Amino acid sequence: PLITEYGPVIEVEAAAALTDGVNFNVAFDVTERGGTGGMNRRFESAARFLNMHAAAGVTAAGMNVAIVVHGPAVKDLTHNIAYGGKNANGALIETLQAHGVTVYVCGQSAAAQNVAADDLLPGVEMAISAMTAHALLQQKGYTLNPF
Repeated sequence: PLITEYGPVIEVEAAAALTDGVNFNVAFDVTERGGTGGMNRRFESAARFLNMHAAAGVTAAGMNVAIVVHGPAVKDLTHNIAYGGKNANGALIETLQAHGVTVYVCGQSAAAQNVAADDLLPGVEMAISAMTAHALLQQKGYTLNPF
C-alpha cells in the first residue's frame, strides 16, 4: 500500500484492469463526524482510495485527492485544544497531506461552530464554503466520490 498506517484494502483479483497512465482527480465530501475521540472513517476512505489504486498500478502522481469538510465534521479538523482533548484525526490528516491530499474546511460551517482558522490542524485550508471548494475542484476536473 501507499499508506501503511491507514486505509486497509483487499485485492480484488477479478477486477477489470486499469488502463496504463490512468489519472484520478477525486473529491471526498465529509459531513459526518467521527465518534468522540475516534478517527473519522470518511477521512480514512481517502487513504483506502489511494491504497487500492496504488495496488492496481496507478502512480502516486496519477492520483489527486481532495477532502471537503463541512457540517459537524469540521470539529474533526481542529487541533487538540479546540477539539477538547486528543484528536485522533491529527495523525491521519498529516499522513494524507504528506501523500498529496488537500483538505478544505467550509468557512460557513466553521463560523457556525465557532471554529477559527487558528483552531485548524496544520495545512487545512479554509474555503469560503464547501460549495465553493467543490465548484473550484470541479473546474479543475475533480469528480465527487460517492460514499
